[in-house]
Amino acid sequence: MQTLTYALDTTWRILLADLGVSAANVLRRAGLPDDLLHQPSVRLVPEDYYRLWNGAEQEKGDPLFAIRVCEAVRSESFSPPLFAALCSPNLSVAAQRVAKYKRLIGPMQMDVREDRDALTIEFAWQGGAQAPPASLVMMELLFCVTLVRIGTREAIRPIDVTTTDLPSPLVPYEEFFGTRPRRGPFHSVSFAISDAVRPFLTSNEPLWAAFEPDLRQRLADLDASVTVAKRVRAALHEGIPSGLTTMEAIAGKLAVSKRTLQRRIEAEGTSFQQILKETREALARHYLEKTALPASEISFLLGFDEPNSFYRAFRGWTGRTPDSVRQGA
Repeated sequence: MQTLTYALDTTWRILLADLGVSAANVLRRAGLPDDLLHQPSVRLVPEDYYRLWNGAEQEKGDPLFAIRVCEAVRSESFSPPLFAALCSPNLSVAAQRVAKYKRLIGPMQMDVREDRDALTIEFAWQGGAQAPPASLVMMELLFCVTLVRIGTREAIRPIDVTTTDLPSPLVPYEEFFGTRPRRGPFHSVSFAISDAVRPFLTSNEPLWAAFEPDLRQRLADLDASVTVAKRVRAALHEGIPSGLTTMEAIAGKLAVSKRTLQRRIEAEGTSFQQILKETREALARHYLEKTALPASEISFLLGFDEPNSFYRAFRGWTGRTPDSVRQGA
């Protein structure tokens, strides 16, 4: 059976910063790799996606976390579904576009239904036996309202909001929606058809037509794998100045065991020591060629106990001395 995975929205780092929470703490709470938000194409199984959300909610420590997330959403943030929506002429078109891309960036599916009187957006969630966090479900319903308000610059109110698990306290959500959410068998939000076709002031169809092919390609490229060696190298760039140069330390940052990390590195035809050597050499060349730092300080930044060890290692890597590289000899 194939395991469903979803791309991690590239705006998570921006969102966490706007919420005033530490991304590092969120990842630690979730038990996810330290470099997760720096990877160019992250794929998460639903359980990890939910853990990431829960980690952010716990770190924020706000009972109105779902509302806080929607308050942090800005039209200038590049999020594929938000961009797709705001370039649209109205909510009716926007909802269809969001539904197309939403399935690619999270364990959810949007079903959009429209009749003579109303447009209804319903959410279904994947993830096996694990239910999505209640605040995440509520945030998606809030997001639909946020979207139409950003697009029209008007205080649009949905005509109906239903969810299987009502939040507590309920009043702040009722105030946000402008209508009282009710308990029901589905997670859905409905708008009057007159509001669904109300023009978006953010509409930009020429820009959308020009950008859509690139957006489709970006989403297709999300399946491209990032090598373990690249992730180790990135972790070493952050860890070396602090003396974190052991495989145990790097495995901890990547949330895997030392044995698993070693096996994955070897499967790519290299070794941890080789990656460490290459990373140190690249950093040494950078410091020597681009800065005026003395060799003793460079030695410290590269995790060596004393300068003579750095000199010997550098000569072994390059056949040259640090001074000759700095002088361009």
